[in-house]
Amino acid sequence: MDSPQLISDCLIQVFTFLSDEDLISASGVCKHWHDVAETSWLWRRMCLQRWSFCNLSALGSEQSWKRYFLQRCHLEMKMTKGRSGGYTCKSLRGHTGRVVGLVYLQGNSSQLPDLRTSSAIVCSASSDGTVRAWNVQNGGPLWCSPVQSPLTGILADEEREVVITSDSTGLVKTWQGQTGQEMASYSTSSPRCTLLQFNMSNGWFLTVGTSQGSVCTLADCSLSKKSSVVVCDSFRVDLLLVSPDKKWVMAGTTEGADLSPKVISTESLTSPPEDEGPLSQLVPVSGCQAAVFIPTQPARLAVIHLSESRADKALTVFDVSIKKMKYKTEIQVQQVESFPLMLSAWSPGLHLEAKSSDCMVLAAGEQLWVYSLKGVLLSSFKDHTGPITSISVDSFRVVTASQDLSLRVLTWRNHSDGGLTLESQYHLLGGSHTMSRGFTHVACDYSSIVASVEGNDGKDVLKAYSFTS
Repeated sequence: MDSPQLISDCLIQVFTFLSDEDLISASGVCKHWHDVAETSWLWRRMCLQRWSFCNLSALGSEQSWKRYFLQRCHLEMKMTKGRSGGYTCKSLRGHTGRVVGLVYLQGNSSQLPDLRTSSAIVCSASSDGTVRAWNVQNGGPLWCSPVQSPLTGILADEEREVVITSDSTGLVKTWQGQTGQEMASYSTSSPRCTLLQFNMSNGWFLTVGTSQGSVCTLADCSLSKKSSVVVCDSFRVDLLLVSPDKKWVMAGTTEGADLSPKVISTESLTSPPEDEGPLSQLVPVSGCQAAVFIPTQPARLAVIHLSESRADKALTVFDVSIKKMKYKTEIQVQQVESFPLMLSAWSPGLHLEAKSSDCMVLAAGEQLWVYSLKGVLLSSFKDHTGPITSISVDSFRVVTASQDLSLRVLTWRNHSDGGLTLESQYHLLGGSHTMSRGFTHVACDYSSIVASVEGNDGKDVLKAYSFTS
Protein backbone atom coordinates (compact mmCIF):
# COMPACT_ATOMS: atom_id res chain seq x y z
CA MET A 1 0.00 0.00 0.00
CA ASP A 2 1.05 3.53 -0.57
CA SER A 3 2.28 5.43 2.46
CA PRO A 4 0.04 8.12 4.01
CA GLN A 5 2.68 10.72 3.11
CA LEU A 6 2.60 9.71 -0.58
CA ILE A 7 -1.17 9.83 -0.59
CA SER A 8 -1.09 13.28 0.99
CA ASP A 9 1.44 14.52 -1.57
CA CYS A 10 -0.75 13.27 -4.41
CA LEU A 11 -3.86 14.87 -2.93
CA ILE A 12 -2.07 18.20 -2.57
CA GLN A 13 -1.33 18.10 -6.31
CA VAL A 14 -5.02 17.35 -6.99
CA PHE A 15 -6.11 20.21 -4.74
CA THR A 16 -4.22 22.75 -6.81
CA PHE A 17 -6.68 22.08 -9.69
CA LEU A 18 -9.89 22.26 -7.66
CA SER A 19 -12.30 25.18 -7.72
CA ASP A 20 -12.73 27.43 -4.68
CA GLU A 21 -16.04 25.77 -3.76
CA ASP A 22 -14.55 22.25 -4.01
CA LEU A 23 -11.62 23.26 -1.82
CA ILE A 24 -13.92 24.57 0.86
CA SER A 25 -15.81 21.24 1.09
CA ALA A 26 -12.82 18.96 0.49
CA SER A 27 -12.17 18.22 4.15
CA GLY A 28 -15.37 16.16 4.39
CA VAL A 29 -14.46 13.56 1.75
CA CYS A 30 -12.24 11.29 3.87
CA LYS A 31 -9.50 11.42 6.48
CA HIS A 32 -6.68 11.96 3.96
CA TRP A 33 -8.62 14.71 2.24
CA HIS A 34 -9.35 16.27 5.64
CA ASP A 35 -5.67 16.16 6.60
CA VAL A 36 -4.58 17.76 3.31
CA ALA A 37 -7.33 20.39 3.55
CA GLU A 38 -5.79 21.53 6.84
CA THR A 39 -2.24 21.72 5.45
CA SER A 40 -0.90 25.28 5.74
CA TRP A 41 1.42 24.68 2.77
CA LEU A 42 -1.53 23.99 0.48
CA TRP A 43 -3.40 27.16 1.41
CA ARG A 44 -0.26 29.25 1.19
CA ARG A 45 0.36 27.91 -2.32
CA MET A 46 -3.24 28.53 -3.35
CA CYS A 47 -3.07 32.09 -2.00
CA LEU A 48 0.15 32.95 -3.81
CA GLN A 49 -1.08 31.40 -7.06
CA ARG A 50 -4.19 33.57 -6.97
CA TRP A 51 -2.73 36.80 -5.58
CA SER A 52 0.80 38.08 -6.09
CA PHE A 53 0.99 39.32 -2.49
CA CYS A 54 -0.91 38.26 0.61
CA ASN A 55 -1.03 40.17 3.88
CA LEU A 56 -1.98 37.81 6.72
CA SER A 57 -1.96 40.69 9.21
CA ALA A 58 -5.20 41.84 7.56
CA LEU A 59 -6.91 39.07 9.57
CA GLY A 60 -5.85 40.49 12.94
CA SER A 61 -5.04 37.93 15.64
CA GLU A 62 -6.58 34.92 13.80
CA GLN A 63 -3.93 34.51 11.11
CA SER A 64 -3.84 31.40 8.90
CA TRP A 65 -3.41 30.84 5.16
CA LYS A 66 -6.70 28.91 4.97
CA ARG A 67 -8.66 31.65 6.71
CA TYR A 68 -7.06 34.30 4.48
CA PHE A 69 -7.90 32.36 1.30
CA LEU A 70 -11.51 31.67 2.25
CA GLN A 71 -12.21 35.20 3.49
CA ARG A 72 -10.67 36.93 0.48
CA CYS A 73 -12.43 34.56 -1.94
CA HIS A 74 -15.72 35.31 -0.20
CA LEU A 75 -15.12 39.06 -0.57
CA GLU A 76 -14.16 38.77 -4.25
CA MET A 77 -17.21 36.61 -4.94
CA LYS A 78 -19.40 39.42 -3.55
CA MET A 79 -17.55 41.97 -5.68
CA THR A 80 -17.94 39.75 -8.78
CA LYS A 81 -21.62 38.88 -8.37
CA GLY A 82 -22.94 42.20 -7.02
CA ARG A 83 -25.97 40.55 -5.46
CA SER A 84 -28.36 42.33 -3.11
CA GLY A 85 -27.03 42.09 0.43
CA GLY A 86 -23.45 41.69 -0.76
CA TYR A 87 -22.75 45.41 -0.52
CA THR A 88 -24.02 48.61 1.04
CA CYS A 89 -24.86 51.82 -0.81
CA LYS A 90 -24.60 55.24 0.83
CA SER A 91 -25.61 58.62 -0.59
CA LEU A 92 -23.08 61.34 0.25
CA ARG A 93 -24.88 64.68 0.22
CA GLY A 94 -23.54 68.15 0.97
CA HIS A 95 -22.36 69.77 -2.25
CA THR A 96 -24.56 72.55 -3.64
CA GLY A 97 -22.99 72.50 -7.13
CA ARG A 98 -21.56 70.13 -9.73
CA VAL A 99 -18.92 67.60 -8.68
CA VAL A 100 -15.91 68.20 -10.96
CA GLY A 101 -13.80 65.32 -9.67
CA LEU A 102 -13.34 62.77 -6.90
CA VAL A 103 -10.28 60.89 -5.61
CA TYR A 104 -9.40 58.40 -2.91
CA LEU A 105 -7.31 59.97 -0.18
CA GLN A 106 -7.10 56.69 1.71
CA GLY A 107 -8.04 53.48 -0.08
CA ASN A 108 -8.13 49.73 0.56
CA SER A 109 -5.15 48.52 -1.48
CA SER A 110 -5.31 45.29 -3.50
CA GLN A 111 -1.74 44.65 -2.33
CA LEU A 112 -2.58 45.04 1.38
CA PRO A 113 -6.37 44.67 1.60
CA ASP A 114 -8.17 44.95 4.90
CA LEU A 115 -10.55 41.97 4.81
CA ARG A 116 -12.47 42.88 7.97
CA THR A 117 -13.43 46.51 7.49
CA SER A 118 -12.51 49.48 5.35
CA SER A 119 -11.35 52.90 6.45
CA ALA A 120 -11.43 54.36 2.94
CA ILE A 121 -11.70 58.14 2.57
CA VAL A 122 -12.72 59.87 -0.65
CA CYS A 123 -12.48 63.60 -1.45
CA SER A 124 -14.68 65.45 -3.91
CA ALA A 125 -14.31 68.89 -5.51
CA SER A 126 -17.27 70.96 -6.64
CA SER A 127 -18.28 74.06 -8.55
CA ASP A 128 -19.70 75.24 -5.21
CA GLY A 129 -16.09 76.10 -4.32
CA THR A 130 -15.53 73.43 -1.66
CA VAL A 131 -13.57 70.23 -1.15
CA ARG A 132 -15.30 67.62 0.98
CA ALA A 133 -13.86 64.48 2.58
CA TRP A 134 -16.09 61.47 3.26
CA ASN A 135 -15.95 58.13 5.05
CA VAL A 136 -16.80 55.69 2.26
CA GLN A 137 -18.20 52.89 4.42
CA ASN A 138 -20.65 54.87 6.55
CA GLY A 139 -21.12 57.83 4.20
CA GLY A 140 -20.32 60.38 6.90
CA PRO A 141 -18.68 63.76 6.16
CA LEU A 142 -15.20 64.27 7.65
CA TRP A 143 -14.38 67.87 6.72
CA CYS A 144 -15.24 70.63 4.27
CA SER A 145 -12.94 73.39 3.04
CA PRO A 146 -13.91 77.09 3.13
CA VAL A 147 -15.79 78.34 0.07
CA GLN A 148 -13.63 79.77 -2.75
CA SER A 149 -14.03 80.24 -6.51
CA PRO A 150 -15.58 77.26 -8.36
CA LEU A 151 -13.19 74.32 -8.31
CA THR A 152 -12.07 72.76 -11.62
CA GLY A 153 -9.84 69.83 -10.62
CA ILE A 154 -8.65 67.59 -7.79
CA LEU A 155 -5.82 65.14 -7.07
CA ALA A 156 -4.62 63.31 -3.96
CA ASP A 157 -1.29 61.91 -2.80
CA GLU A 158 -2.23 58.99 -0.53
CA GLU A 159 1.33 58.52 0.72
CA ARG A 160 1.61 62.06 2.12
CA GLU A 161 -2.13 62.45 2.74
CA VAL A 162 -2.30 65.65 0.69
CA VAL A 163 -5.21 66.87 -1.45
CA ILE A 164 -4.54 69.22 -4.40
CA THR A 165 -7.15 71.42 -6.08
CA SER A 166 -7.42 74.07 -8.77
CA ASP A 167 -10.15 76.68 -9.19
CA SER A 168 -11.57 78.84 -11.99
CA THR A 169 -9.13 81.69 -11.26
CA GLY A 170 -6.10 79.40 -11.65
CA LEU A 171 -5.40 79.17 -7.92
CA VAL A 172 -3.82 75.84 -6.99
CA LYS A 173 -4.00 74.77 -3.34
CA THR A 174 -2.78 71.90 -1.18
CA TRP A 175 -4.82 70.65 1.79
CA GLN A 176 -3.89 68.46 4.75
CA GLY A 177 -5.91 65.32 4.09
CA GLN A 178 -6.82 64.39 7.65
CA THR A 179 -7.95 67.85 8.81
CA GLY A 180 -8.77 69.82 5.66
CA GLN A 181 -6.41 72.61 6.69
CA GLU A 182 -4.96 74.64 3.80
CA MET A 183 -1.21 74.13 3.45
CA ALA A 184 -0.14 76.33 0.51
CA SER A 185 -1.37 78.04 -2.65
CA TYR A 186 0.03 79.14 -6.02
CA SER A 187 -1.64 81.27 -8.70
CA THR A 188 -1.30 80.21 -12.34
CA SER A 189 -3.80 82.83 -13.66
CA SER A 190 -5.33 80.04 -15.76
CA PRO A 191 -9.11 79.50 -15.73
CA ARG A 192 -8.61 75.78 -16.46
CA CYS A 193 -5.76 73.72 -15.01
CA THR A 194 -4.70 70.12 -15.53
CA LEU A 195 -2.96 68.62 -12.50
CA LEU A 196 -0.23 65.95 -12.33
CA GLN A 197 1.52 64.94 -9.11
CA PHE A 198 4.53 62.62 -8.92
CA ASN A 199 7.27 61.67 -6.48
CA MET A 200 10.95 61.26 -7.37
CA SER A 201 14.08 60.51 -5.38
CA ASN A 202 14.75 64.24 -5.11
CA GLY A 203 11.31 65.23 -3.87
CA TRP A 204 7.57 65.82 -4.31
CA PHE A 205 6.41 67.64 -7.46
CA LEU A 206 3.24 69.02 -8.99
CA THR A 207 3.07 69.86 -12.69
CA VAL A 208 0.20 72.09 -13.82
CA GLY A 209 -1.01 72.41 -17.41
CA THR A 210 -2.50 75.84 -18.16
CA SER A 211 -4.97 77.37 -20.60
CA GLN A 212 -2.10 79.39 -22.10
CA GLY A 213 -0.35 76.23 -23.33
CA SER A 214 2.43 75.95 -20.75
CA VAL A 215 3.30 73.51 -17.97
CA CYS A 216 4.43 74.87 -14.63
CA THR A 217 6.22 72.59 -12.16
CA LEU A 218 6.03 73.23 -8.42
CA ALA A 219 8.03 71.56 -5.65
CA ASP A 220 7.00 70.27 -2.22
CA CYS A 221 3.66 70.88 -0.58
CA SER A 222 4.70 74.54 -0.20
CA LEU A 223 4.31 74.82 -4.02
CA SER A 224 7.56 76.64 -4.79
CA LYS A 225 8.02 77.19 -8.53
CA LYS A 226 10.75 75.17 -10.27
CA SER A 227 10.10 75.75 -14.00
CA SER A 228 7.68 76.81 -16.72
CA VAL A 229 7.74 75.36 -20.25
CA VAL A 230 5.60 76.25 -23.30
CA VAL A 231 4.08 73.13 -24.87
CA CYS A 232 1.35 74.34 -27.25
CA ASP A 233 1.11 78.12 -27.39
CA SER A 234 -2.49 79.45 -27.04
CA PHE A 235 -3.99 75.95 -26.62
CA ARG A 236 -4.99 74.48 -23.29
CA VAL A 237 -2.77 71.69 -21.96
CA ASP A 238 -5.38 69.06 -21.03
CA LEU A 239 -3.24 65.93 -21.43
CA LEU A 240 -0.61 65.46 -18.74
CA LEU A 241 0.97 62.09 -17.84
CA VAL A 242 4.09 60.83 -16.10
CA SER A 243 5.87 57.61 -17.10
CA PRO A 244 6.10 54.70 -14.62
CA ASP A 245 9.88 55.20 -14.31
CA LYS A 246 9.24 58.91 -13.53
CA LYS A 247 11.73 60.03 -16.20
CA TRP A 248 9.23 61.54 -18.65
CA VAL A 249 6.19 63.78 -18.68
CA MET A 250 3.91 63.78 -21.71
CA ALA A 251 2.05 67.07 -22.22
CA GLY A 252 -0.36 67.99 -25.00
CA THR A 253 -3.75 69.28 -26.04
CA THR A 254 -6.86 67.69 -27.51
CA GLU A 255 -7.95 71.02 -28.99
CA GLY A 256 -5.49 71.35 -31.89
CA ALA A 257 -5.88 68.98 -34.85
CA ASP A 258 -2.44 69.92 -36.21
CA LEU A 259 -0.54 69.91 -32.91
CA SER A 260 1.65 67.13 -31.54
CA PRO A 261 2.15 66.30 -27.85
CA LYS A 262 5.58 66.60 -26.27
CA VAL A 263 7.64 64.29 -24.12
CA ILE A 264 9.72 66.27 -21.60
CA SER A 265 12.43 65.03 -19.28
CA THR A 266 11.24 65.30 -15.67
CA GLU A 267 14.75 66.33 -14.71
CA SER A 268 14.37 69.37 -17.01
CA LEU A 269 11.15 70.29 -15.18
CA THR A 270 12.29 69.65 -11.60
CA SER A 271 15.95 70.79 -11.91
CA PRO A 272 16.01 73.00 -15.01
CA PRO A 273 19.41 73.87 -16.50
CA GLU A 274 20.24 77.57 -16.39
CA ASP A 275 21.88 77.91 -19.80
CA GLU A 276 19.64 75.78 -22.04
CA GLY A 277 16.01 74.86 -22.66
CA PRO A 278 14.25 71.75 -21.40
CA LEU A 279 15.11 68.37 -22.90
CA SER A 280 12.00 67.51 -24.93
CA GLN A 281 10.81 65.81 -28.10
CA LEU A 282 7.61 65.89 -30.14
CA VAL A 283 5.58 62.69 -30.39
CA PRO A 284 5.23 62.16 -34.19
CA VAL A 285 1.40 62.21 -34.35
CA SER A 286 -1.12 65.06 -34.50
CA GLY A 287 -4.67 65.54 -33.31
CA CYS A 288 -4.08 63.68 -30.05
CA GLN A 289 -7.34 62.67 -28.33
CA ALA A 290 -6.23 60.45 -25.43
CA ALA A 291 -3.04 58.87 -24.10
CA VAL A 292 -1.78 56.53 -21.40
CA PHE A 293 1.56 55.13 -20.25
CA ILE A 294 1.61 51.33 -20.03
CA PRO A 295 1.95 50.65 -16.27
CA THR A 296 4.24 47.59 -16.45
CA GLN A 297 6.78 49.21 -18.81
CA PRO A 298 9.32 51.94 -17.91
CA ALA A 299 8.22 54.39 -20.61
CA ARG A 300 5.85 52.91 -23.21
CA LEU A 301 3.22 55.41 -24.38
CA ALA A 302 -0.07 54.68 -26.18
CA VAL A 303 -1.72 57.60 -28.02
CA ILE A 304 -5.08 57.88 -29.79
CA HIS A 305 -4.82 60.44 -32.58
CA LEU A 306 -6.18 61.44 -35.98
CA SER A 307 -5.17 59.11 -38.80
CA GLU A 308 -3.29 60.36 -41.83
CA SER A 309 -6.56 60.64 -43.77
CA ARG A 310 -8.07 62.73 -40.92
CA ALA A 311 -11.33 60.80 -41.41
CA ASP A 312 -10.90 58.47 -38.44
CA LYS A 313 -8.63 57.65 -35.51
CA ALA A 314 -5.65 55.41 -34.88
CA LEU A 315 -3.82 54.13 -31.82
CA THR A 316 -0.03 54.22 -31.88
CA VAL A 317 2.38 52.87 -29.26
CA PHE A 318 5.81 54.44 -28.68
CA ASP A 319 8.83 53.65 -26.55
CA VAL A 320 10.54 56.68 -24.99
CA SER A 321 14.26 56.52 -24.28
CA ILE A 322 17.32 58.75 -24.10
CA LYS A 323 20.30 58.73 -26.46
CA LYS A 324 23.54 60.22 -25.19
CA MET A 325 26.07 61.37 -27.75
CA LYS A 326 29.45 63.04 -27.45
CA TYR A 327 28.21 66.63 -27.40
CA LYS A 328 24.49 66.34 -26.78
CA THR A 329 21.65 64.23 -25.40
CA GLU A 330 18.43 63.49 -27.30
CA ILE A 331 15.07 61.96 -26.47
CA GLN A 332 14.04 59.16 -28.82
CA VAL A 333 10.35 58.43 -29.40
CA GLN A 334 10.22 55.23 -31.42
CA GLN A 335 7.04 53.68 -32.81
CA VAL A 336 6.34 50.13 -31.64
CA GLU A 337 2.85 49.46 -33.04
CA SER A 338 0.07 51.34 -34.82
CA PHE A 339 -3.44 50.27 -35.83
CA PRO A 340 -6.73 51.92 -36.90
CA LEU A 341 -9.72 52.30 -34.61
CA MET A 342 -13.34 52.06 -35.70
CA LEU A 343 -14.01 55.60 -34.53
CA SER A 344 -14.86 58.70 -36.51
CA ALA A 345 -12.44 61.61 -36.39
CA TRP A 346 -14.57 63.60 -33.97
CA SER A 347 -15.95 60.90 -31.68
CA PRO A 348 -16.45 62.70 -28.35
CA GLY A 349 -15.77 61.43 -24.84
CA LEU A 350 -12.81 59.11 -25.34
CA HIS A 351 -11.42 57.27 -22.30
CA LEU A 352 -8.21 55.21 -22.49
CA GLU A 353 -6.62 53.13 -19.71
CA ALA A 354 -4.00 50.37 -19.64
CA LYS A 355 -4.36 47.16 -17.63
CA SER A 356 -1.01 45.48 -18.30
CA SER A 357 1.87 45.27 -20.77
CA ASP A 358 -0.47 43.95 -23.47
CA CYS A 359 -3.98 45.07 -22.59
CA MET A 360 -5.70 48.45 -23.08
CA VAL A 361 -9.27 49.49 -22.31
CA LEU A 362 -10.99 52.07 -24.53
CA ALA A 363 -14.44 53.62 -24.07
CA ALA A 364 -16.33 55.91 -26.47
CA GLY A 365 -20.03 56.63 -26.68
CA GLU A 366 -21.90 53.67 -25.21
CA GLN A 367 -19.22 51.08 -26.00
CA LEU A 368 -16.17 49.55 -24.34
CA TRP A 369 -13.33 47.73 -26.12
CA VAL A 370 -10.32 45.75 -24.91
CA TYR A 371 -7.30 45.75 -27.26
CA SER A 372 -3.89 44.15 -27.20
CA LEU A 373 -0.92 46.41 -27.94
CA LYS A 374 -0.72 44.84 -31.40
CA GLY A 375 -4.26 45.94 -32.20
CA VAL A 376 -6.07 42.65 -31.66
CA LEU A 377 -9.61 43.28 -30.43
CA LEU A 378 -9.88 41.00 -27.39
CA SER A 379 -13.46 41.85 -26.42
CA SER A 380 -16.14 44.51 -26.78
CA PHE A 381 -19.20 45.46 -24.75
CA LYS A 382 -22.30 47.61 -25.12
CA ASP A 383 -23.89 47.45 -21.67
CA HIS A 384 -25.08 51.06 -21.49
CA THR A 385 -27.93 52.94 -23.15
CA GLY A 386 -26.23 56.32 -22.65
CA PRO A 387 -22.70 57.67 -23.24
CA ILE A 388 -19.93 56.46 -20.94
CA THR A 389 -18.64 59.44 -18.97
CA SER A 390 -15.83 57.88 -16.90
CA ILE A 391 -14.00 54.58 -16.43
CA SER A 392 -11.91 53.03 -13.65
CA VAL A 393 -9.50 50.17 -14.39
CA ASP A 394 -7.55 48.14 -11.82
CA SER A 395 -6.17 44.62 -11.40
CA PHE A 396 -9.56 43.17 -10.38
CA ARG A 397 -12.20 44.98 -12.41
CA VAL A 398 -13.30 47.68 -14.82
CA VAL A 399 -16.14 50.03 -13.84
CA THR A 400 -17.86 52.26 -16.38
CA ALA A 401 -20.07 55.23 -15.45
CA SER A 402 -22.77 56.40 -17.85
CA GLN A 403 -25.35 59.08 -18.42
CA ASP A 404 -27.95 56.28 -18.31
CA LEU A 405 -27.59 56.54 -14.50
CA SER A 406 -25.85 53.20 -14.07
CA LEU A 407 -22.41 51.80 -13.36
CA ARG A 408 -21.36 48.60 -15.11
CA VAL A 409 -18.94 46.29 -13.31
CA LEU A 410 -16.74 43.96 -15.37
CA THR A 411 -14.11 41.65 -13.87
CA TRP A 412 -10.84 40.19 -15.16
CA ARG A 413 -10.29 36.45 -15.45
CA ASN A 414 -6.78 35.02 -15.71
CA HIS A 415 -6.24 31.99 -17.91
CA SER A 416 -3.72 29.20 -17.39
CA ASP A 417 -1.87 30.30 -20.55
CA GLY A 418 -1.36 33.77 -19.07
CA GLY A 419 -4.12 35.40 -21.10
CA LEU A 420 -6.80 37.77 -19.79
CA THR A 421 -10.53 37.93 -20.35
CA LEU A 422 -12.85 40.74 -19.29
CA GLU A 423 -16.32 39.54 -18.28
CA SER A 424 -19.37 41.78 -17.88
CA GLN A 425 -21.06 41.13 -14.52
CA TYR A 426 -23.75 43.53 -13.23
CA HIS A 427 -25.15 47.07 -13.02
CA LEU A 428 -25.15 49.37 -10.00
CA LEU A 429 -27.97 51.88 -10.24
CA GLY A 430 -27.73 55.52 -9.21
CA GLY A 431 -31.33 56.42 -8.48
CA SER A 432 -34.26 57.95 -10.35
CA HIS A 433 -34.12 59.94 -13.60
CA THR A 434 -36.69 62.31 -12.10
CA MET A 435 -34.00 63.43 -9.66
CA SER A 436 -30.77 62.83 -11.58
CA ARG A 437 -29.26 63.04 -15.06
CA GLY A 438 -26.58 60.37 -14.87
CA PHE A 439 -23.19 59.43 -13.48
CA THR A 440 -20.29 61.79 -14.24
CA HIS A 441 -17.19 60.40 -12.45
CA VAL A 442 -16.17 57.07 -10.94
CA ALA A 443 -13.25 55.86 -8.80
CA CYS A 444 -12.48 52.57 -7.03
CA ASP A 445 -10.27 50.99 -4.43
CA TYR A 446 -10.07 47.24 -3.81
CA SER A 447 -13.38 46.88 -1.97
CA SER A 448 -15.45 49.96 -2.81
CA ILE A 449 -16.74 52.05 -5.71
CA VAL A 450 -17.58 55.77 -5.47
CA ALA A 451 -19.28 57.74 -8.26
CA SER A 452 -20.86 61.18 -8.67
CA VAL A 453 -24.44 61.63 -9.85
CA GLU A 454 -25.50 64.83 -11.63
CA GLY A 455 -28.60 66.22 -9.92
CA ASN A 456 -31.41 67.86 -11.87
CA ASP A 457 -31.44 70.60 -9.22
CA GLY A 458 -27.75 71.40 -9.77
CA LYS A 459 -26.70 69.67 -6.54
CA ASP A 460 -24.61 66.59 -7.28
CA VAL A 461 -24.53 63.58 -4.95
CA LEU A 462 -21.90 60.88 -4.43
CA LYS A 463 -22.89 57.20 -4.33
CA ALA A 464 -20.57 54.93 -2.31
CA TYR A 465 -20.83 51.14 -2.76
CA SER A 466 -18.88 49.11 -0.15
CA PHE A 467 -18.17 45.37 -0.12
CA THR A 468 -17.08 43.50 3.02
CA SER A 469 -16.25 39.84 3.65
